[in-house]
Amino acid sequence: MAERDPRVLVTGANGFIGSHVVPALERERWSVRRAVLRPDGTAGDVVVETIGPNTDWSAALEGIDCVVHLAARVHHKHEEHAVELYRKVNVAGTLHLARSAAMAGVRHFIFISTVLVHGRSNDGRAPFSEDDLPTPRGLYGMSKAAAEAGLRTLARDSAMKISVIRPPLVYGAGAKGNFALLTRAVNLGLPLPFAAIRNHRAFLAVQNLSSFILRRLAHPDPASNFEIFLVADREQVSTPEFIERLAMASGKSPRLFRVPPDVLTVLLGVIGRRDTHDSLIGSLELNVSKAIATGWQPQVTLDEGLRLALLAQDA
Repeated sequence: MAERDPRVLVTGANGFIGSHVVPALERERWSVRRAVLRPDGTAGDVVVETIGPNTDWSAALEGIDCVVHLAARVHHKHEEHAVELYRKVNVAGTLHLARSAAMAGVRHFIFISTVLVHGRSNDGRAPFSEDDLPTPRGLYGMSKAAAEAGLRTLARDSAMKISVIRPPLVYGAGAKGNFALLTRAVNLGLPLPFAAIRNHRAFLAVQNLSSFILRRLAHPDPASNFEIFLVADREQVSTPEFIERLAMASGKSPRLFRVPPDVLTVLLGVIGRRDTHDSLIGSLELNVSKAIATGWQPQVTLDEGLRLALLAQDA
């Protein structure tokens, strides 16, 4: 009797990252079961109306070998009032799914965390590495750090392997947030005041994130039940260089002008956007040697990833 294709449950499957990860898995002959909030007509989808401490995962996990947990509460317009929501979805919901997966006999659980468990910037310090003590910033980063801590405990008492991936800003077709804002500004030809910034930041093409997930599924560590990985593109560039490369990919001319970083800092502080300051002006460098040591290599360069993002956008 021929062996069946391995089966994987992907949560958040019709979100930005999921829409890239699912086809990548299918190309590698994984049988994918998609867990989605809103069905789009894809056969075999499992509708999960909410992710929390009481979600019934029994049907979704039946016959599943591995789980890729992408779904999360990422943004809330009134974040300071959303502590319970972040805790329910990102912490309690993640840990309940992981415990349910372990009880169902799942072999490997991959959790997409965030580089924000390290903080928003490493200005004046060495690149972040997996061994650094977490210093999360914001409710999102704190909720992911708490989920990681719970998963570490679970891994000690379970046969299920757990891989935690901490990505920086992930860009690609369908990305939202800062990448979507920068793309729109470049396409509109808006002047941007970032020419004087001299930082270094890690970015991650969604194709490279997908390929690392595949690598972990195919080659889990035999000796460890819990591993954390920082993953990023090969190049870690400044904010103005990223904008220039984005403009080049879109066939536009970047319109950058110089405003001293300390002046930008003051202006962003006045309008209450300290998080924007860190993501535009601060450095965020990552040591990805642990990920490379697994045998993984980024599939696409920064320029290729940007072109793929914009080609799909224009299609």
